[in-house]
Amino acid sequence: MWDQDLYLKTLIFAGKAHHKQKVPGSVMSYVVHFTNVAMEVANALIISSDSSLDATFAIQCALLHDTIEDTSISYDDIVREFGNRVADGVLALTKNTELPKENQMTDSLNRIIAQGTEVRMVKMADRINNLQPPPEHWDNNKKRKYKKQATLIHEMLGGVNPYIEKRLKNKIREYEQYID
Repeated sequence: MWDQDLYLKTLIFAGKAHHKQKVPGSVMSYVVHFTNVAMEVANALIISSDSSLDATFAIQCALLHDTIEDTSISYDDIVREFGNRVADGVLALTKNTELPKENQMTDSLNRIIAQGTEVRMVKMADRINNLQPPPEHWDNNKKRKYKKQATLIHEMLGGVNPYIEKRLKNKIREYEQYID
């Protein structure tokens, strides 16, 4: 299981970091997104019952996965609050915007692989949560690219947790309905 006190500390930190942010295209607080990602990870951890995985680390990375990318929180801020391992996991989950856009996902996936199973699970859980009905302004080309990215995530990060991999594969299949 995971450390409940660290969960709460991490949740509060992430909630404060994203306090003004909404889930894109909705009126919901962004807390909904990162707690859903943490729920996906927690469920996969419980179902797999793999005691070699660090559940607290996985949940912390899930809760913090967008803080560097989407808020004023820096890598160093996360190091100070949660240590290098968590900060490195979150940084791997952060796109490097200095790279050309077409290289950002592959770069991030390679960095995620280097971080290990827990961070791989977080990225898959993130994409599971993001494979909701797409924003109305997305055209079919954008939807196809998003589905293609999801497939790349599944292919590159798979092999670590059958439950979360099956969830992602099913969500990719369901996402087809949004593409004309």
